[in-house]
Amino acid sequence: MIILITSAEEFVRLRTSENPDEYLTAAWDEAPLNVWEEVIQKYPDMSFWVAQNKTVPIEILSILASHPEESVRSMVASKNKLPEELQIKLASDPDFFVRQRIAYNKKATFKALQILSQDNNDELRAHALKRISEDRYR
Repeated sequence: MIILITSAEEFVRLRTSENPDEYLTAAWDEAPLNVWEEVIQKYPDMSFWVAQNKTVPIEILSILASHPEESVRSMVASKNKLPEELQIKLASDPDFFVRQRIAYNKKATFKALQILSQDNNDELRAHALKRISEDRYR
């Protein structure tokens, strides 16, 4: 049985609960698109936790990929289900940690890694080049 989070207030209550079961519900359970949008609008400080949710839809990740806080964009960049266009966007992010999350994302695409192979940071550039040389990308 799928349990849905039905309101922004419910998500915030679950996420800030001291009950581990409720906290996990906020991390794992689904919510309709409009609920995620409402959380981001009414409770911007909860955006990181929205991005962390395992079921958050791509449409919401797309919104959060432009979030002003690096921690939120980094969480988005770490998502394995991130589509290539968002990987490419975040591979060019001004923040090192966001680009690093893409470089180490196990589902990073060849195009995202190509962008990172031109990065001004030696570590990211070397890691991207190493990954591109792996069999998976040949």
